[in-house]
Amino acid sequence: MDNHRSQLWHSQEIAAAYQNLNSSQTGLSQTEAKKRLKALGYNELKQHPPKSLSALLKEQIWDPMIFILFAASVTSALLNEWVESVVIFLIIVVNALIGIIQEKKAQSSLDALKNIAAPQARVLRKHLQIIPARELVIGDIVELRQGDMVPADLRLIESANLQVQEAPLTGEAMAVDKKADMLLTQDSALADQINMAFASSTVTNGRAKGIVVASGMDTQVGKIARLLDNQDNIETPLKKKLNSVGKILTVIGLIVCFAILGIGIVYGRPILPQFLVAISLAISIIPEGLPASASIVMALSVKRMAKQNALIKKLPAVETLGNATVICSDKTGTLTQNKMTLTHLAVDHDFSRQTLQSIDKLKQNTASKELALAASLCNDASFDNQHEKIIGDPTEAALLSLTKQLKLDLAKLRKQYRRIGEKPFDSKRKLMTTVHQVNKQKVAYTKGALDELLSRCDKILIDNQEIELTADKKAQILALNELMANKALRVLGFAKRALSDYPKDYKLEQNLTFIGIVGLIDPPRLEAFDAVKTCQKAGIKTIMITGDHKLTAIAIAKKLHIFQDGDLAISGQELNKMTDLELDKAAKKITVFARVSPSDKLRIIESLKRSQEVVAMTGDGVNDSPALKAAHIGIAMGKNGTDVAKQASDMILLDDSFSTIVSAIKEGRRVYRNIQKIIHFLLVGNIAEILSLTIATIFNWDAPLLALHILWVNLATATLPALALGVDPATKNIMQFKPVKSGTLFEKDYVKQILSQGIFVAFLTLSAFGIGSMQNYATGQTMAFAVLALCQILRSFSLHSNVEAISKSSLLQNPWLIISSLISTIFMGIILFTLQLQTLFHLTSLSLFNWLTILALASFSMIHVELGKIQKRMRLKQKIVID
Repeated sequence: MDNHRSQLWHSQEIAAAYQNLNSSQTGLSQTEAKKRLKALGYNELKQHPPKSLSALLKEQIWDPMIFILFAASVTSALLNEWVESVVIFLIIVVNALIGIIQEKKAQSSLDALKNIAAPQARVLRKHLQIIPARELVIGDIVELRQGDMVPADLRLIESANLQVQEAPLTGEAMAVDKKADMLLTQDSALADQINMAFASSTVTNGRAKGIVVASGMDTQVGKIARLLDNQDNIETPLKKKLNSVGKILTVIGLIVCFAILGIGIVYGRPILPQFLVAISLAISIIPEGLPASASIVMALSVKRMAKQNALIKKLPAVETLGNATVICSDKTGTLTQNKMTLTHLAVDHDFSRQTLQSIDKLKQNTASKELALAASLCNDASFDNQHEKIIGDPTEAALLSLTKQLKLDLAKLRKQYRRIGEKPFDSKRKLMTTVHQVNKQKVAYTKGALDELLSRCDKILIDNQEIELTADKKAQILALNELMANKALRVLGFAKRALSDYPKDYKLEQNLTFIGIVGLIDPPRLEAFDAVKTCQKAGIKTIMITGDHKLTAIAIAKKLHIFQDGDLAISGQELNKMTDLELDKAAKKITVFARVSPSDKLRIIESLKRSQEVVAMTGDGVNDSPALKAAHIGIAMGKNGTDVAKQASDMILLDDSFSTIVSAIKEGRRVYRNIQKIIHFLLVGNIAEILSLTIATIFNWDAPLLALHILWVNLATATLPALALGVDPATKNIMQFKPVKSGTLFEKDYVKQILSQGIFVAFLTLSAFGIGSMQNYATGQTMAFAVLALCQILRSFSLHSNVEAISKSSLLQNPWLIISSLISTIFMGIILFTLQLQTLFHLTSLSLFNWLTILALASFSMIHVELGKIQKRMRLKQKIVID
């Protein structure tokens, strides 16, 4: 048994499997099972161990902005500036704590969500018993019944009409016939191993017994899970952009610091005070509240999205989805319902008229009743009235809708026309036949692939009469078959034959009388229509990636308006013939990839990423998992998704609804815009601080602001309004513009706004300093401090909207902005009016004239922003007129 991992079980006789696994027909003893469980471990996929506290801490502090803040804190301490040092260090600690707590919360939510794929299993250990599936071991004998999920990889030892749906592995909804007594060659492909049943598959029909040959990570599911370990963790767009901002500010900060230090030395100022000014500039150039503010905004968004059935595992995933330019979606179970549905049929004169009947409008007549009789009797599915569902193979379950539509009683039909024989479905024949006692006659009903069935028919049922099936009539049938195929329908044909001498008459499937055809489809999810439409309006391209046939995939894609005129559809075979360069060029027009493998999906994702697309990948099966992790954001299904897919994803849809993605995209865009507002808000203040200190140094003035003043403005009076901007509601047209694909957090227009507003606030700050300095230095510094802080507070109201005037913008939509501004104003009042704190902050009391001057200057900052909005509205109106 030690070499069980290297065995090719599908090519071994059942007796050899027993021998190699030291098992028997009665299974293992309890003692042996416990021994093997201890040696081999539980039958479950191995999870990555949770990140240690030190690893989480490293993630939070390994950032250029944090490095600069830490250096500033240490330097301030060395210079005995303990207030500045402690405040800066507290910033670092608070930011790290927020990130760590949120990571832990997200992991706890995921752990609560996880369900074992097959929670229980029927196992034969001398006698039949039910045990947790995770306790299965190699050599156990497992019993499978209809509706069971296969708990481990099994070599089948018994089977009866067994059909297994392997959609989690292959992505296909069609069930596969399994036979225990088949002996296959060693080089048989996984999809052809019909004497095996693989973990995570579902039994749709029949029953079987199998011996466990692989468990846990040794199963086919586990092997795919290992592919995930080969995928490197990728940086999200937000992380890249924040890092870009940090690097740019780092370089600017170093240049300005050295320049100011050099200018001070040229002016002959003492090095130590000048070094403190340089430290102040280093502090002012870094938006200290940015990491914490961005983390808090995304954390709040995670809570909102959880209420909308979207579980976010990583904070940046919220913003990433908002910036997605392409969504690659699996068809089966994601865009479609993973449930076969009968939609159209043709009988009697429909073939000569070349018309199809809709199941919804079907009326009972002789022809339709005969078709329904064949579909109901030549069928192993059944109604479960207690649970109001149909049990059995999805295709056969769909056929029973004919019985329901014509208001026929299935139980009575099967009792009246009892089955007395059958010839089970065979993948070579592609047919299934059952024999029934119909009144005093024995009748065989046959269903299956149309091409196979027609070749065995010599008559057709027209006007309840059996007439010759001529070549013309066959051509008419095939023409309707092609019409159905173009509508993505899977076509099944039905025929019958009266038996004169059964069971001696063994030619059940010869000289048949053709009855009619039905068309079945795995229908699109209803909510997927609106979801795809909304994504298109938002400038997001939807690509269907499926293992299904190309024609079927195109038809479904057309229904959902994914595939449109001028688009391309590529099959896996065609994809394999393309070079990476050819794929990159063609990818711009491809909206459907059909008959693809998991490795193909990875290649598609990588191609889109090379084209600078921000890629989201949705899926629920194991075969989707490698691509889920390779994409910028992977979206797994919470209900029907496999554990492997959930582990690989960045976001889990708890309701498996494609429409939830729309809400997530909207929330992601809201977060992105709000983070833009935050950075806009903080950087304007920081630019004002830099310019104020730089200009003062160049002109050899006394410093208008101290390091402590800058820290207080950036944290106590700027952080709260910034956080409030982070919870601004989404604008009405947020899903009407294309995703932002620039390498930074701002478009050119935003950069101009930030620079112009920063320069203007610096002008106001220096003006206040100049007016106050006419009295004394302390008054000038106090007025500069007050103007800078109040400019920040007032500007926050104007930033609520980037276009609408403050008079038309409903501030009541975000009461937190009002509350935070009041709190920040109170904080400033405490500092400015408390004598002890005035001394600590090197401030002084001000006169009424001073305060009126401060209020007048600060109000100009809001007026400046509103004038900029007027210009923007005029440009937008002009653009609309030109267009």
